[in-house]
Amino acid sequence: MLQNLKTQIGRLRVLAHLEGISFLLILFVTMPLKYFMQNGQPNKIVGMVHGLLFILYVLAVIQVKIEKDWKFKKTFIALLVAIIPFGTFWADKRIYRNEE
Repeated sequence: MLQNLKTQIGRLRVLAHLEGISFLLILFVTMPLKYFMQNGQPNKIVGMVHGLLFILYVLAVIQVKIEKDWKFKKTFIALLVAIIPFGTFWADKRIYRNEE
């Protein structure tokens, strides 16, 4: 895992996983807690963490785009998948893993 942090694409892959996990936590854990159990506190905490991870993910995509000279389409897809559940995991398998 630490080996992945030595390259831009490695850091992007780690952020993609963390961002994807935080997104799924919001969708399948904290939102049901908020609306079915009237407990909004976990949603606030995980939501803030997810927001930070999302911003870091976008910045990492931009950095890799510059470093690897990605075309617009690949960059757009890499950014788009962050708003689709399980999207960052798909991108890791189809896009990022091939870049290393």
